[in-house]
Amino acid sequence: MLCCLLICGDLHAQKSRKSQMRDSVALSGVTVTGKSRAQRLREGTLTVNAIDVQSVAGSISSLNSLVDRTAGVKLREEGGVGSDFDLSINGMSGNSVRYFIDGVPLDSKGSGVTLGNLPVNLIDHIEIYKGVVPTWLSSDALGGAVNIVTNRRRKNYLDVSYGAGSYHTHKGDLNGQYVFGNGLTIRPTFSVNYSKNDYMMKGVEVWDEEADDYVKANRRRFHDDYLSLIGQMEVGFTDKWWADEFFLNASYNKVNKEIQTGQIQTKVVGEAERRTKAWSIGVNYQKQHFLLKNLTANLSASHTWDHSQTVDTTYRKYNWDGGFTKSSRNEINGRSRTLRHYKRPLTIGRADLRYRFSDVHMLNLSYALNRTGNDRWDERDKSFEPANDVLAKHIIGLSYNQSLFDGRLNNTFFVKDYINHVRIKQTDIPTVTGSREVQGTNTTNYWGGGAGIRFQLAEPLSAKVSYEHSVRLPLSRELLGNGSTIYANVALEPEKSENYNAGLFGTLKNDVHTFSYEVNGFLRKVDNFIQPQVSEKEGMMQYVNVPAVHIKGVEGELRYDCMQRLQVVGNVTWQDARDRQRFKSDGKESVTYNNHVPNRPWFFASAEVRYDLGHLVSHLIPQTSHFYLGLDYQWVHWFYLSWEGYGALDTKAHIPEKNIFGAQATYSWCRNRYSLSVNCDNLFDHTVYDNYKLQKPGRTLFAKFRVLIQ
Repeated sequence: MLCCLLICGDLHAQKSRKSQMRDSVALSGVTVTGKSRAQRLREGTLTVNAIDVQSVAGSISSLNSLVDRTAGVKLREEGGVGSDFDLSINGMSGNSVRYFIDGVPLDSKGSGVTLGNLPVNLIDHIEIYKGVVPTWLSSDALGGAVNIVTNRRRKNYLDVSYGAGSYHTHKGDLNGQYVFGNGLTIRPTFSVNYSKNDYMMKGVEVWDEEADDYVKANRRRFHDDYLSLIGQMEVGFTDKWWADEFFLNASYNKVNKEIQTGQIQTKVVGEAERRTKAWSIGVNYQKQHFLLKNLTANLSASHTWDHSQTVDTTYRKYNWDGGFTKSSRNEINGRSRTLRHYKRPLTIGRADLRYRFSDVHMLNLSYALNRTGNDRWDERDKSFEPANDVLAKHIIGLSYNQSLFDGRLNNTFFVKDYINHVRIKQTDIPTVTGSREVQGTNTTNYWGGGAGIRFQLAEPLSAKVSYEHSVRLPLSRELLGNGSTIYANVALEPEKSENYNAGLFGTLKNDVHTFSYEVNGFLRKVDNFIQPQVSEKEGMMQYVNVPAVHIKGVEGELRYDCMQRLQVVGNVTWQDARDRQRFKSDGKESVTYNNHVPNRPWFFASAEVRYDLGHLVSHLIPQTSHFYLGLDYQWVHWFYLSWEGYGALDTKAHIPEKNIFGAQATYSWCRNRYSLSVNCDNLFDHTVYDNYKLQKPGRTLFAKFRVLIQ
């Protein structure tokens, strides 16, 4: 029905365009230039990267690879499609980085929705804030924030794509919009992702009967299937006297993930799996001149029912040949059979009010409520004690913004109040989780604040500095575990950090060439740094506090564009994260003092080249819109898996250096209505490791076909 309506509307629009062409007057010699939204964000007072997704939506399979090629950002995956990943921004990673979609926490869609399975065609651009996060996001992010901004076209459209690739991977996306005559608007979204992830594991240990010993061999993964379903419907109105936007939304997502390894790849899992499903409902309201002239309101609320289940009921010990031996313990943590349930209902409420006194002065007041429950029980393990924990936080932000000297000087000053409320009832494995020492209800309050300044010295040279005293409250994943591979640590303390940023940027251009550059330096002084710690014996992980960590670094990025046909981008990042707690609580000097924080990249770079041959191909195929060829390269210096101070450096496990190339080709025709793309990642099939020395897929091919009717 929606497709038919859109096609009819498109035919009517074509007739209208022909009529307008007959009545138009030809003008020549007029050039209109303006700054894109991405460029305006990069030139703001805060340190932020803006990634244009729409221009490459027809060629990429997920947002992960796009984000990973950004300056100062490194994304490390634990395996193939659907695997857990860790995103680092300026040396701060994991849960120090918060994720949003249109300014609302991404968690509101359910714990199964991530950068890896969001429909790419739905996204307009991505904003990556480094260190200092604006108050309107109402977040306790310590290392930065990723805000995913969706398309908000004012016209009817239907966007459908399907892709297939290596390791039995399939991805399909659909999203669209239809506006009725009375202004009623519907926006459906659907996405499905599936992969067997049966890629080759190179050099793993298998038993050799003839040699009567373990030998290195190549074996395929055999228990790593991933299935993700996402469905959403938005219904509402736009451009009414009582609302600029008013939408009700409902969504559902489901994720089934087989578990192939623990946190190390020598621990092979053959039957355990995780299942997650979530329903959510929400409302969003936006209005300029709300109650008062020049007062803009953005209000939203949502509730999510999130239910995850970990199934580990087999007493077996598997190997990379797919065989097993009987055991007296389960697969994941070597304990009793478990069929564990976690229900984590999430309630989110947000209010953002902006009052503009004039063109140069604005006041912003924001408030956010985030309440997570933790109702857990086990169907098989009778020794497991059910509990119903609660984590709730209130974040209030107030900022004042100035724009002086015709926009050449921009200032932002802000304060934040963090209120944390926890109720801990769980008592299991107290020697590991600390659950006996932390019981009952507790409420704490923390203050933060900062400033950002940007000054344009000349058109090709601007400078900006920013500072924030920030607090990050532990998430449920860190505090309460994930029910499978992560132990709880209910004694975790909030992180506190002093974040400093300084940078230079500018753009040089003429009618043909555009050259942009940006250089940033940063310093993070973090107390109670939350660091994941892996037990190689059990293959389990737990988050712990490191008393003091200092992170300093510098990053640079260069961009070149020639007539919107040739684009070249290159960036390099160096960051140094070290343990700065010299003495332990007993007065003895710490072995890890001044060590690099382990399992964390500290020196990396990437480059991309993209060229549009459409103007040449169009002579042969008249309907051609664009024909892009691209090549990308990523390099990461090797780094240690554990603290340098433990054991001999020459025998210590480390993550090897990464050198990988990728290639892309995208062909579009009929005014970009149709597009076909082919991607090849890890072009030369190198053995690549990322997180905890877990091996990633080798050479990967992916083809995608997209239809955009509008």
